[in-house]
Amino acid sequence: MYPDDLKYSKEHEWVRMSGDIAEIGVTVFAQESLGDVVFVDLPEVGTNVEQFAKFGEIESVKAVSDLFSPIGGKITEVNSAAADTPEVVNEDPYGSGWLIKVELNDTAQLDELMDAATYQATLE
Repeated sequence: MYPDDLKYSKEHEWVRMSGDIAEIGVTVFAQESLGDVVFVDLPEVGTNVEQFAKFGEIESVKAVSDLFSPIGGKITEVNSAAADTPEVVNEDPYGSGWLIKVELNDTAQLDELMDAATYQATLE
């Protein structure tokens, strides 16, 4: 349920690194807690985000929740498919439901995130 190749934040976002680019999305726990996602508000490409700072909002039939970036850097790509068809976040949160890609400022930031086992333990 929580892929081992990802890092996780306490706010229920995940990070997948590919070189110095971090792909970011919400975890299965987050999307299940939200219920059916109906809207995703994402920032513009080129925007700088700070680690653990708000970068957008995700809305479900239940509530609106803030999205927090697990790492800091410059947004290089935004998943327009998630904005156009937000249900993809529920259907494939670790694949096509990713939200943003960020060029990582400092790899030491990854040390402040959890591995899959630690993240899952925090949910129990």
